[in-house]
Amino acid sequence: MATRKKAVLLKVLLLGESCVGKTSIFHRYVKDEYSQAYKATIGADFFSKDLKVDDKEVILQIWDTAGQERYQSLGVTFFRGSDACILVYDICEQRSFDALTSWVEQFLQGVGANADNAKDSGFIFIVLGNKCDLSDNRQVAPEIAKEFCEENGFYFFETSAKSGFNVQEAFEYIARKGIEKSESQSSDFPQIGGISIDDRDSEDEEPAESGACAC
Repeated sequence: MATRKKAVLLKVLLLGESCVGKTSIFHRYVKDEYSQAYKATIGADFFSKDLKVDDKEVILQIWDTAGQERYQSLGVTFFRGSDACILVYDICEQRSFDALTSWVEQFLQGVGANADNAKDSGFIFIVLGNKCDLSDNRQVAPEIAKEFCEENGFYFFETSAKSGFNVQEAFEYIARKGIEKSESQSSDFPQIGGISIDDRDSEDEEPAESGACAC
């Protein structure tokens, strides 16, 4: 009988105001690339990335959504089925930080959360204070952002899509939290995207004579 490995499947949304660097963070993580050129996201962009955390297989389905007001109504259709929300603001733009509360409300409404607040919703939230490489122009102190995150039950990172600082760590945190939540739920029918990965194309296939399985 073929060995089956269970992978944790997580749908992750990047939310925040226009120009905070959501797309740059997205590209830095999935392609390890950065571009100075700005190109607005229309609707949403998608990429799936497989990773292994502590011998656990995780599949992140990452959605980069548009921040411009005229596209925000489109984004709601992408909220359904989400497991995690990455809230991004620009440390050099106070307004982008102040808007996070509104983005949280949109997310909870979009996913049909049963709770009135993020802390009790059961979803994974992290806040990224992006563009920390431009700290000379800072408008949002890290202490203020940390206080906001503590009040709401969010995890906080300051990041730089340009240098890559803390970008990998942020997504790995989501993967670890997804594993924790999956393991705390039913092992047979996990609510957080648990899927089985076959080591062979068919369970009915006879094992090789050597008995070896390259996983």
